[in-house]
Amino acid sequence: MTELSEGHDDPFALHLAALAVLDDRGVVVGWNRRAQELLGRLDAEVIGRRAYEVLVDPGDLPAVREAAEKCRRAGGWSGVLRVRHGDGRLVEMGIRARALSRDDRVREWILATAPAVDVLEWQRDRAVLDGLYRRCPIGLVVHGPDLRILRVNRAIERFSGVPAAGFKGLPTGYFLLPDDARKAVDRVRQVMETGKPLVYSEQLARLEWDPTRERVAMVSSFRLEDPSGRILGVAEMIEDITERHRAQRRLALLDQAGSRIGTTLDVAETARELAEVMVPHLADHASVDVLQPVTRGEEPTRALAGPLVRLGACSVGAQQPGPPHPQGEPVEFGPDTPQASCLAEGRPVLEPILPPDWFSPEGHQGAHAPDVGVHSLIVVPLAARGMVLGVLTLWRSRRPDPFEADDLTLAQELASRAAVAIDNARRFTQQQQTAFTLQSSLLPRAVPDQSAVEVALRYLPSSAAPGLGGDWFDVIPLSGARVALVVGDVVGRGIHAAATMGRLRTAVHTLASLDLEPDEVLSRLDDLVNLLAAEQEAAGERPVGEQVVGATCLYAVYDPVSGRCSVARAGHPPPVVTAPDGQVTPLDLPAGPPLGLGGLPFEAREIELAEGSLLCLYTNGLIGERHIAADTALNKLRAALTRPTDALERTCQAVVDSLVPSRPSDDVALLIARTRILPPDDVASWRLPLEPASAARARELTTAKLTEWGLQHLAFTTELIASELVTNVYRYASGPATLRLIRERSLVCEVSDTSHTSPHLRRARITDEGGRGLFLVAQMTERWGTRYTREGKTVWTEQPLTGTLP
Repeated sequence: MTELSEGHDDPFALHLAALAVLDDRGVVVGWNRRAQELLGRLDAEVIGRRAYEVLVDPGDLPAVREAAEKCRRAGGWSGVLRVRHGDGRLVEMGIRARALSRDDRVREWILATAPAVDVLEWQRDRAVLDGLYRRCPIGLVVHGPDLRILRVNRAIERFSGVPAAGFKGLPTGYFLLPDDARKAVDRVRQVMETGKPLVYSEQLARLEWDPTRERVAMVSSFRLEDPSGRILGVAEMIEDITERHRAQRRLALLDQAGSRIGTTLDVAETARELAEVMVPHLADHASVDVLQPVTRGEEPTRALAGPLVRLGACSVGAQQPGPPHPQGEPVEFGPDTPQASCLAEGRPVLEPILPPDWFSPEGHQGAHAPDVGVHSLIVVPLAARGMVLGVLTLWRSRRPDPFEADDLTLAQELASRAAVAIDNARRFTQQQQTAFTLQSSLLPRAVPDQSAVEVALRYLPSSAAPGLGGDWFDVIPLSGARVALVVGDVVGRGIHAAATMGRLRTAVHTLASLDLEPDEVLSRLDDLVNLLAAEQEAAGERPVGEQVVGATCLYAVYDPVSGRCSVARAGHPPPVVTAPDGQVTPLDLPAGPPLGLGGLPFEAREIELAEGSLLCLYTNGLIGERHIAADTALNKLRAALTRPTDALERTCQAVVDSLVPSRPSDDVALLIARTRILPPDDVASWRLPLEPASAARARELTTAKLTEWGLQHLAFTTELIASELVTNVYRYASGPATLRLIRERSLVCEVSDTSHTSPHLRRARITDEGGRGLFLVAQMTERWGTRYTREGKTVWTEQPLTGTLP
């Protein structure tokens, strides 16, 4: 028999339901206020009348009679019936009925009714709750305020192997290893005390009776409270993500391998990189054995003649012995070994659990194992372009879990990558190696020291197109702590393109030393490319693959004092800017014609960059691959740059991994710079009037500021420099002078004026009264020079912060 509920959310609760009392003849003898509200009938309209006459539509009488009969037989009934409202419409109501017996044996029936919609919603909620405990695949644990387990669902049974009833009353984390249990208790206590839920928190969940088996759970926790706010405990949703966690680790290993394997065109180095990547992430011991012809750059024969050479070996732990046969030594495998089988058939071998006779003297199969504790083995062929170059062998001895099929798949993927790198190294001839050595010598070997930006660089030569490319990049320190960032691409391929790239790069360095504006630099480069093309045509050098017909270039100058960047481009892809909040936008720049067309102007645009912004410069090879649309490539580039706070090298590699295929069809030059802003305390600037006393004022200001900076040892030379430069402005220039001191890697002293007259260094005669100022400045500084702007010029000097100049 169905009972009436007292639950606060039960629509049949006494304080929510419409209640009616019927006698044994079906006459209404009781009618509460809620019934009046829901059904629109006053008690005078219904009391004393048969319920079916007032509340039931004639068409529903068969259903009502059937329900009444069931109720009499069972002593109660629940279900949904249509009831006539006071306004004449029919409404669906959920009904619960039960018999009432009094001492005088008069039998009555109490009916609790509620809107059917509310009843169905409540029933669904009850079904959901029941499903969470009985059928939900995600675990549910309820902890009490005393940090003891009140209830778990059946998914926890499957996860732990312990019946649900066995958890009740146990302390939180009872079945876990101590470290994992402590973290579980801390998590529940934190949610209990703060009321702040924890969502998708990863937790190690190793069981005490199976400590060697890795278990990882995704846990979401929230506090339970009653309507009055009293804390009832903490509920946790627990999902077993062990396999997903392993997959993520494998993906991370693949990502790491992408940056560590194949970094050079050296067979031995690639083999060592492969072994080091495998340990300890996948194996306890690893060895890479390559056929001897491959080590000499020769193609291996189908007969696989000759022994193998161990080029890579690695083991866990400083005291752990490595595989026998030192690196570089020949090694031979018997015909019955897994390595010999792998070499002969080109197929991997997985031995999850090695048989007991593995180390028997008769078989000699375990002779190449690192120690007798080895219990699991993988052997993978190093195969590339249809040829088997060697084998990769992995062992486990410390880790108790055996190798699985997924481990074999991962090992095959890493070995495949390494094999391609090994085969590429083998295939390169001495002539090609010499050519690439020439090309690499034309590119910057290291980023020069400067304070304006942090830089990450990538240059990826094409592995598909013949000949050398003409892509280049550069980072050039400028005066005033500024820096020039350059990326360019010479049209064509071959030695001529590489040589032209070297000449253009040299020209850019020369023009940068003149402190020209970006658009002026491109104009000068345009003249140079026209000259080179004319020289080539005059010499009759017109091979299609090598003729230089033009180039593209992007030149940017960033000032860490003002945070402003001036950029111009000549037919080059625009840079991409990432703001500190992660918003990525291509910089809207006038395109400008490619270098070599001649006569067309270039335009520069100045933008302001917040500290920590990323400026990504690249050549067309990054987004111009044939296998991907340009818009798709640009979207991928933007997606890889959305995290400006990540390590710059990681971001740079993410761009490469996202956009550059294993065999790029064009050279790729990539430069990513993270902007810095010099602290305001490291910059001092004063505006001085054009009068004789300004030189003395410059000395006073300089001495005071250097004393404040703790650079008193530079005060004498710097005040002399400032005095001479300000005096020159007074004598030969116009407008007020601006004196600026910058403390960075060196001490920079600048004096600016509104004149474009260039100062000249000359040697004064004995009888001359002046003309020695710039000579003294040059002797007392490490570097000095002049840069011009549209407003005038700036004479600058640099002195090292430590030591003194002779």
